[in-house]
Amino acid sequence: MTGIKRPLLWLILVVSVVCNAVLNVAGANMFVGAAFGVVALVCAGTLVKQHYQKRRAV
Repeated sequence: MTGIKRPLLWLILVVSVVCNAVLNVAGANMFVGAAFGVVALVCAGTLVKQHYQKRRAV
């Protein structure tokens, strides 16, 4: 499961960051941009957590 999980998290992270930036520049609804920001933070936090777990296991 980890084989597909990391690339999927990276993809979601990149898409959510891009959407957040575009929505902020376009002046769209603040709550929609904030939702993409929260998704980006969750993905980044999960990737960091997985990195340290993998590093600790070695």
